[in-house]
Amino acid sequence: MIKAAIVGLGWWGKTIVESVQGKSDQITFVAANTRTRAKAEDFCRDRKIDLRDDLDAVLKDPGIDAVVFTTPHRQHEEHVKRAAQAGKHVCMEKPFTLTAASARSAIEAVKKAGVVLAVDFQRRFHPSVGEIRRRVRDGSLGPISFCVGEVSTPSGLALPKESWRVNPEETPAGAMTGLGVHLVDAFIDLCGEVEEVYCINARRAAPLVDDTTVFTMKHKNGVISTSYCTLASAASYCIAVFGKNGIADTARPSLDTFRFMPVAQGGPHATAQPEIIEHKGVNLVKAVMEAFATAAQGKTAFPVTHDQIIHGVAVFEAIVQSAKTGRPVKVA
Repeated sequence: MIKAAIVGLGWWGKTIVESVQGKSDQITFVAANTRTRAKAEDFCRDRKIDLRDDLDAVLKDPGIDAVVFTTPHRQHEEHVKRAAQAGKHVCMEKPFTLTAASARSAIEAVKKAGVVLAVDFQRRFHPSVGEIRRRVRDGSLGPISFCVGEVSTPSGLALPKESWRVNPEETPAGAMTGLGVHLVDAFIDLCGEVEEVYCINARRAAPLVDDTTVFTMKHKNGVISTSYCTLASAASYCIAVFGKNGIADTARPSLDTFRFMPVAQGGPHATAQPEIIEHKGVNLVKAVMEAFATAAQGKTAFPVTHDQIIHGVAVFEAIVQSAKTGRPVKVA
């Protein structure tokens, strides 16, 4: 059982704690630190979590094995380094950092310390995504032409002006930072590294943030993936991979339903029966926390590799630059 601390107890930090506290035999939260103590005191007391006044009080505690961070994005590099230097395994909320240089620097500290690093790309762990991954990798889809991703949430409509999430320095390219990075990771996982990106960004309905982002990635193997993200609509997440032998996708609004539509024999107007597999009730937040915990115990490797983390941040950085310039950008 990994004894962990949570740093950052806003709504997402609390969601992470609730996913495993008293429900997992792999990880439990024993300590916490957050910017506004008063907002977390009752929550921590009710869950028997020791609320500490500062990060040092967490990092210096030999009884804590790992730290999960849900902190403002510009602090991520520093937090990873401090936790690693203290010998703690680290799980960082996405985006890992905001620049490839800071990602490399943080991961160098992790390697030097010999600790486990995880990034909270929980959708990788859904069985429906696993079905798509399997069919891509075993070749049953045939050569891949293109991929499409969509993710949306109404969260941008209600962000208060004092939230750090409305600061463009913390959330460049609007919906890209909070949502789009999930699709960047998904398509790096499914299609490999990216060589060039193009992004369009807009503010359509949310009062304080750019809420709509569309980006296209050209992968090094020739596959094209396009993603649509908005902070100003109903909650939904879906991905689709189009191959020579058929389409593998997840049905809106959640990942619960996997579908495979094979190419029908008999000409372009022929039809084929789709394959449908249901995966209901998956707790993705718990899944990623337990994957982190088993990696920290040396039982398994966390599936998002260091190279993928760095490359994902480099792609993110290029997308932000494209949104600013209105031009395609090569990934460094």
